[in-house]
Amino acid sequence: MSEKKAMRLELLALTKAYPGCIANDSVSLQVEPGEIHALLGENGAGKSTLMKMIYGVVKPDAGQMLWNDKEVSISGPAHARQLGMGMVFQHFSLFETLTVTENIALYLTPAEYGNLEQLRARIIAVGDEYGLAINPDRLVHSLSVGEQQRVEIIRCLLQDIQLLILDEPTAVLTPPEVAQLIDVLKKLARKGCSILFISHKLHEVNALCDKATILRGGKVTGTCIPRDTSPSQMARLMLGDELELQESMPAGHAGDCLLALDKIAVKPRDAFAIHLQDIHLRLHAGEILGLAGVAGNGQDELVDLINGELRSDSGSLLFSGKDIGLTAVQQRRELGLAVVPADRIGRGALGNMSLTENNLLTSYITQTGRLGWLHWPSIKARAATIIERFKVKATGPEASAKSLSGGNLQKFIIGREILQNPKVLVCFHPTWGVDVGAANLIHQSLIALRDQGAAILVISEDLDELYLLADRLGALCGGRLSPLATKAEVPLGQLGQWMTGNFGSHLADNTTMEVAHAH
Repeated sequence: MSEKKAMRLELLALTKAYPGCIANDSVSLQVEPGEIHALLGENGAGKSTLMKMIYGVVKPDAGQMLWNDKEVSISGPAHARQLGMGMVFQHFSLFETLTVTENIALYLTPAEYGNLEQLRARIIAVGDEYGLAINPDRLVHSLSVGEQQRVEIIRCLLQDIQLLILDEPTAVLTPPEVAQLIDVLKKLARKGCSILFISHKLHEVNALCDKATILRGGKVTGTCIPRDTSPSQMARLMLGDELELQESMPAGHAGDCLLALDKIAVKPRDAFAIHLQDIHLRLHAGEILGLAGVAGNGQDELVDLINGELRSDSGSLLFSGKDIGLTAVQQRRELGLAVVPADRIGRGALGNMSLTENNLLTSYITQTGRLGWLHWPSIKARAATIIERFKVKATGPEASAKSLSGGNLQKFIIGREILQNPKVLVCFHPTWGVDVGAANLIHQSLIALRDQGAAILVISEDLDELYLLADRLGALCGGRLSPLATKAEVPLGQLGQWMTGNFGSHLADNTTMEVAHAH
């Protein structure tokens, strides 16, 4: 009789239910020491809930958890860390005005780090050991997103780490940062650390993971060996055989210029803001313009400027030939501008409000009756239409926004803006954190809106998405805009150079290229 193999983590029929929803239904899985194990599933499948149960953030209603072959009941994240678990959440939990060292000190107990000088030395040593070098004295607000993720990982590695849980770790990383992270994770695994890896980027799962467990509707529906399974096969395991992924999109046909930015400059309003400098941009009816860039290079300021939340210090902003530089947000929406912000909760939706009420947040201009009276049945019907057309998993229009998974809330916000038939749509990270099926639906919806004559600006750090959708491409770096050229004229290497600020001799030709495109 063969001896049972030792397991780092084993879940036995773990169950968690919320009102109107069973998030995890008798989920069982095993993770061996040194194994990189992917957890796959569409938005709302129960992945994040399962990870939070393992890490002690939420309590299971039923089932068992075995840690190193012994049953445990995790009382909270501090207990999980004592056992040797670390978790890097999709949304980082760092204080921007503190240094790297100070942030990590808040995560550990004084007994674990000694004093700040000792901790500083350990941060440098761990960074050197794993190729995660970071200056421990830098303020977090001065770090790129990739560098902030290094801080999150380093503070996990400072403990006796045996299991590292990563939730969408590559969602906002550049290709070089993704490659570096994969190298770090492989090195960790070789040292015996187990890794649970949640990602919607199936080619990364294919290249990195030893095994994958698939969740659908809160239940385990299968497992696979990623290196023996293509990304399209994994997508069908997640979403069913009916899934038809678009691997290419038809080109648009540019018409009149609907949005024009000329010599725009916006000085920083606070210590964390980016100085927008000499921005020239033309956005035409019937086209999608894609802008790449590492987070924190002026994307937020550009979106706020177009939306009317930020005023320029110089230059002009025209909408269909009309100067809107001093026009308020509501008036811009009345002209036909719509915006999908990067932050789903807080900017895109309010968590405690129902989907019906969230629908009204931006569509009140088109859905109010005479003299501004609200007709709630029709507003609720519109919310139901968004849920149906964009396949939002929700109990109904009265469900609160916070009850939806991140991907489903993203679909609702995108649907809300698209159904208003805007003339100009600005999408900031349109498919951030959504599964491949939802991303496919959003992409098709954006193409359909473009083909109806809308002008669409997509700002994304997902280069695959930009090359799939965009008719023209450019990049933001340090508050400056690269040249803008047709997709065929911008190979990946060129776009990567633009993302680092290497615009070459073309920077001065940006306006010329734009004018040539317009004619």
